[in-house]
Amino acid sequence: MKLSKIALCSGALIMSSLSFAQYTCKQLEIVDCPNQVDQKLPDPHDMLTWNQQQRLIGFRNTYKSYDGSVFYANKNNVLELHKYKKTINNHNISFSLDNKTYHLNDYLQSQDVAGLIILKNGQIAYEYYKDDNDATTLWTSRSVAKSIVATLIGVAVKQGKITSLDDPIIKYLPDLKGTAWDQVSLRQLMQHTSGVDWSEDYTDPQSDFSKMTYCEVKADPDACVYELVKNLKAKYKPGTVWSYSTGGAYLVGKVLEAATHENIASYLEKNVWQKAGMEKNGIWQSYKRGVTDMGGHGFNATLRDYARLGLFILNEGKLANGQKLLPNGWTEEATDWNKAERSVSEAYPQGTYGFQWWNSHAKHGSPITTKNAQYTYWGLGIYGQIMAINPKDNIVMIQWSTWPTAMPSEKLMDEKSLFLNAVTNYLEK
Repeated sequence: MKLSKIALCSGALIMSSLSFAQYTCKQLEIVDCPNQVDQKLPDPHDMLTWNQQQRLIGFRNTYKSYDGSVFYANKNNVLELHKYKKTINNHNISFSLDNKTYHLNDYLQSQDVAGLIILKNGQIAYEYYKDDNDATTLWTSRSVAKSIVATLIGVAVKQGKITSLDDPIIKYLPDLKGTAWDQVSLRQLMQHTSGVDWSEDYTDPQSDFSKMTYCEVKADPDACVYELVKNLKAKYKPGTVWSYSTGGAYLVGKVLEAATHENIASYLEKNVWQKAGMEKNGIWQSYKRGVTDMGGHGFNATLRDYARLGLFILNEGKLANGQKLLPNGWTEEATDWNKAERSVSEAYPQGTYGFQWWNSHAKHGSPITTKNAQYTYWGLGIYGQIMAINPKDNIVMIQWSTWPTAMPSEKLMDEKSLFLNAVTNYLEK
């Protein structure tokens, strides 16, 4: 959509000289607005071709580039994050890759890290911000949101609002009857084994994913994306082939909203955000504010609240008061990697993908450098957004990055695993 430029005024929707809407905190109803350091934002329509500086600015302002639903914190119930007894610095962290030794600062540079926090036993062992990012910054998740939505599905199962993961999704989305999604179960949808054809190619402007990003800057993004996803064709029998699909993840969010009769942000706020002690308000990219949010990406929050959410997941949904919000055995089931074709490989004989969580260890050199690394599971988003959870060693790592390409080199992927293993070894000493 092409929009005219409008002067900045309090509470008004600002139209940039480009072709997208720029929202203010007041217009979005964000009470604790992040520090405002950027006046001109890059066009989200061009997100897949942003340069590094545009990506830095764009990712910390994604919440202003789209309409959004705020999820509010309970200021009377904040989980304090104390400092861990050992601190991480450049000299006490090292790992080897391709016969070279790397330290913390090398990792921060190589990964284009914009923010990093590491919790050990629920306490902060390391916290880092780059280039005007700070503790108020609301950074976008990209596909880490998929892992969060899958966790909310678990909460809905615990509440009985979703009766079974083996329910066909048409039970919740009857409008999909007679489409390629007709025989797909919720389990298969979360495992990305629907068999429905979808192109996730971030370099192809004609891919389904690219078409989705174009929809997101239109006047009615939900209608546009829904039409795109609804009309996809079946390619494989459901459950037989793994194929990563943000279109399918969008439908996971739709199932959650249909089952709970709430948009994702509202359900998150009432059932996790306020109960688990998040400190700041966050915002979820909306296709229709208060009605439907984007299940495949669009979560925006502070670094510490990402970490608190990771801690909630690590603790299998158990709150400080003892209440448990996830079903017994949920995390184990969610990280029981599916064995469909393409999920299993020589590097990952146990499978690559669970309920929108990744099995992601280093693939060359020493594949596992701590005894418990094989139990770590990862939420991963393009350009280097990471939520890593190691329940055996009680570690959560959140990383914000601006990788130069959406999909990383094998070296970057190996680095993040080897770095976390080095951190684990050091904190265990």
